[in-house]
Amino acid sequence: MNAWTRFRLKNSMLMAMVGANTISGLSMDILIIQGDAPPPPAILRLATFLDLTFIPIVFALAIVFIVRYERPMRRYLHRLAAGKPPSEKLTRQARQRLLNEPFLLLTMSWSLWLYGTIVYAGTFWISGAGPVEIHRAVFRSLSTGLTTVVVAFFLIESILQKWLAPVFFPEGGLSRTSQVMRIQLSVRLGCLLLACNVVPLLSIVGATLRIVAVAPDQHQLAAMIRRAVIFDAAVFMLVGAFLVFIVSRNITQSMGAIIQVLKQIRRGNFNHKVRVTANDEIGYAGDVINTMTEGLKERDAMRQSLALAREVQQQLLPRVDTLRREALQIAGRSVYCDETGGDYFDFFAVARNGSRQMALALGDVSGHGIAAALLMATVRSALRQRAALPGNPARIVGDVNRQLVADVQESGQFMTLFFFLYEPEHRVLQWTRAGHDPALLYDPAGDRFENLKGEGIALGIDGNYAYRTHRRQDCRPGQIVVAGTDGVWEARNAAGEMFGKQRVRDLVRRHANSDARHIRETILTAVRSYMGDQRAEDDITLMVFKIGQGRTL
Repeated sequence: MNAWTRFRLKNSMLMAMVGANTISGLSMDILIIQGDAPPPPAILRLATFLDLTFIPIVFALAIVFIVRYERPMRRYLHRLAAGKPPSEKLTRQARQRLLNEPFLLLTMSWSLWLYGTIVYAGTFWISGAGPVEIHRAVFRSLSTGLTTVVVAFFLIESILQKWLAPVFFPEGGLSRTSQVMRIQLSVRLGCLLLACNVVPLLSIVGATLRIVAVAPDQHQLAAMIRRAVIFDAAVFMLVGAFLVFIVSRNITQSMGAIIQVLKQIRRGNFNHKVRVTANDEIGYAGDVINTMTEGLKERDAMRQSLALAREVQQQLLPRVDTLRREALQIAGRSVYCDETGGDYFDFFAVARNGSRQMALALGDVSGHGIAAALLMATVRSALRQRAALPGNPARIVGDVNRQLVADVQESGQFMTLFFFLYEPEHRVLQWTRAGHDPALLYDPAGDRFENLKGEGIALGIDGNYAYRTHRRQDCRPGQIVVAGTDGVWEARNAAGEMFGKQRVRDLVRRHANSDARHIRETILTAVRSYMGDQRAEDDITLMVFKIGQGRTL
């Protein structure tokens, strides 16, 4: 920030007030001299004397007051120019003074012109001036004051938006500054109406009344009124055009900045921000859009993170969701209702007791989302490591449970699990149930369903709980085991009715001669069709295990 820029910023409000008073004073003098009944020479000399004495004194006092009021703002600019960051207290005070200054200056300007009305009219009255001259003095001061307030309002607003707000509010946030007055759009439109309609009308009416009082005949009266109307119209058309230009520029620039950012947001680009410089509804909208953009950016980053987490979690599930051997067939799938979920299925071969066995697991973490996905990944890792060591399903699940309790007991999370070990050589199926729904076993030979039950609480609740192993030694080829999470049977249609386990049994019975993959797809397709357009409220995981003729993996 160079010296000229610092000087311009420090004195911009003063320059706006001087400019507004100059424009208003010249406009009123032109109207009084050119478009009104000419004043007597003595009154003109008295008015000139007051202009050269009263006005400079009042202006000097006003400047001193403004400079004292602007001290925090000037210190703020001085520290910025020196490359020193302003303190938080100084920044807050300078911003509050800046946003309140337009109202202070307008109030002070109007008060001074009211005081000037009393001084001019009183001086004329003491000097023996007639009613027309006193009326002219009152009209001149009040009209100049009104015009000054209106012109100053728009000049100060323009300077605030163009020069000062970008320096004092580089990140926006004008609407979040406390203890300040707000510029409303209705106030702006009211000032524009006052400048373009009310003040010109009052000017014409006042000039007409004075002309009527002094005009010697009708011809001169008509000529003087015609000239007054022409000059009033010309002057106020110029002032109105100037104000309309400032207002339209301020509004269109602010709205243009908002529109450009919204276009970028629509394209998915959240790196653009609205340059907020207005302390009105438009500025508030800009702050809201900037806050919304930050939220969208965070949500976009979270969405990308969730997509990555989903990809990682999918890698934790079996790379091939279908396994087909002579000894068995396995098909499983998880469908998450969120980006990530807590449902889990797995199958892998383990070597134990001199033979290869197949381990199968299906679980459901409480809740869904990232937390459930993390817990699911933890259980998967622990279960795979523990299953490679000696022990029956109860010991394997018990060890995993103790580890999980140590990790998540304070969080209140838990996970249900159904764990199988199948030995093809002797066709022995062992399982341990940890709070999960019983699996279904279907024997086509006898057209009979059996629930694979067993006592057991969910993992992560009690580290000392003793799980039990259950065995079935008479497994025969063609038998089908179906295990799923409650998202399968509790899927609801538009009427709120659940899919239920009976429909699963009917589909298994009807397609028992098909392979495991076909049975899995048939059930999942039926569930999706049953739900229709309803969104899944829970993760859906299904695993189908069919015993084959072979005895080795």
